[in-house]
Amino acid sequence: MATTGNEGSADGSVATAARPAGAADTLRQVVVLLTSLLAIAGAFLGSGAFIGTPIQDAAGGWLDADSTLLAPARPAFAIWSVIYAGLFAYALWQLLPAQRAAPRHRRVGYGVALSLVLNALWIGVVQLGLLGASLAVIAVLAALLGWIFLQLRRMPARSALDGIITDGSIGLYLGWVVVATAANATAVLAAAGFDGGPFEPIVWAVIVIAVAGGIGVAIGLAGRGRLAPMVSLCWGLAWIGVARLTDEPASRITGIAALIAAGVVAVVTIGARIGTIVMERADRQDRLRQEAAATA
Repeated sequence: MATTGNEGSADGSVATAARPAGAADTLRQVVVLLTSLLAIAGAFLGSGAFIGTPIQDAAGGWLDADSTLLAPARPAFAIWSVIYAGLFAYALWQLLPAQRAAPRHRRVGYGVALSLVLNALWIGVVQLGLLGASLAVIAVLAALLGWIFLQLRRMPARSALDGIITDGSIGLYLGWVVVATAANATAVLAAAGFDGGPFEPIVWAVIVIAVAGGIGVAIGLAGRGRLAPMVSLCWGLAWIGVARLTDEPASRITGIAALIAAGVVAVVTIGARIGTIVMERADRQDRLRQEAAATA
């Protein structure tokens, strides 16, 4: 049904009346597409495939898999290929004429574009060895992705395909960046010579893992069981666990803590998902009964 005005729903979702498509929409679509290509170009730079230094070797190697207790094992970073593919798919999806005036793309389009610029900027500052600056960039990126996630939550997808491409891509991006921010912060502290102060490094590692897991739980609840953020966040935590149990610096406590955090995030998110499905089914049944009573 076409939207004729502002809409609200019992779950707090909001949709804005669509105004006719115009030049501003075309500009937004092009900006998102171009920034997606910029991010992909930055990824090639960060891979060291043609030019640039591989991320694990840049910035003194502090972002490598064996640099800190919070560094995921190298296979974890393969998820970037999936994330970039999803973001490029989103750039193409929102470029379609049917998506040109979609309220949710209008709401988050420039935010997504900015996140792609920040992604490329992060790779650039790491290439320059500016580890402290990289933490500032990725922290802003994480906050921005959180905002985008909440906007999409308030403006539900109108089709399953839009949900997969838009929400799925942003969700994967958000979940992984949460883990990457934790790893980046730990790398900055280690590079600065921080030895844990009054606590052992392992204690700090467990605290940071708990914070990342807590954010994952909050995302799962706020998103009413959105699976994409859970998948990438748990992927990252699990690979931190694998790295600490099988590689240097070895830490059984850190590894187990990371695996437990991943399990908690998964259980809470899946539980929220099941709860959402049950509530939506009950709401549909109530509406059907009310309609039947009205026509009786």
